[in-house]
Amino acid sequence: MKRDGGRTGERAGGRAGERAGAASSLPLGVDRGSPVPLYFQLARQLEELIERGRLAPGSLLGNEIELAARLGLSRPTVRQAIQSLVDKGLLVRRRGVGTQVVHSKVRRPLELSSLYDDLEAAGQRPATRVLRNTVEPAGAAVAAALGVPEGAEVRLVERLRLAHGEPVARLRNHLPPGLLELGTERLEATGLYRLMREAGIALHSARQCVGARAATAAEGAELTEPAGAPLLTMERTTYDDTGRAVEFGSHVYRASRYSFEFQLLARP
Repeated sequence: MKRDGGRTGERAGGRAGERAGAASSLPLGVDRGSPVPLYFQLARQLEELIERGRLAPGSLLGNEIELAARLGLSRPTVRQAIQSLVDKGLLVRRRGVGTQVVHSKVRRPLELSSLYDDLEAAGQRPATRVLRNTVEPAGAAVAAALGVPEGAEVRLVERLRLAHGEPVARLRNHLPPGLLELGTERLEATGLYRLMREAGIALHSARQCVGARAATAAEGAELTEPAGAPLLTMERTTYDDTGRAVEFGSHVYRASRYSFEFQLLARP
């Protein structure tokens, strides 16, 4: 048989068959008249189904031979599509099991919202593990961000945020004294911004800086990443509608599970 490289020599029929298992009712199709390679079309459709929660973590896609037969594609084309999603961390190959959905990647728009609310809106089943909830003297950077004297007591909250039971980010937040009561049980039940709004704090704006660095050994252990793995970083100072700084956050995110989205507008 002539090898098609993902574009030609495919078996006739543009619509794919149904998959077995949890996703058996999900139709997949390819457009052979499109300039987009067939493997990329398949990979993109599977990725969208994962992101929408139609293919939940743990769902089985079957092996490459079965997928090729069901979708009417050559095995190299299916293998290339699967490998691209394995490289993104969305799928994993398990010996004796087949190809399995691991999780979807969190794509967060850059707006004044909490990670908890964004995960919940995306159907990612957020959960929180509180690591520290205490009061400590403000260091120079925290004092400057919150507009309090250096050494003044501020609230420190450190949390591990999970999606579908897997860690996504380590969150470190400082709040000015007396802002609101933050019990550990409440922090584990919902997001910080939601608690602020419930307390009557009107969040208005924020100043934010996004960067990247390598994970330390401790961070890697908490986030289930190897030491030296890439992490996204974010520092944010949030203000209420009176201009008061109500929160200074310093967070790290798994780059394999998380990304920021920007909308860029041309100047007139």
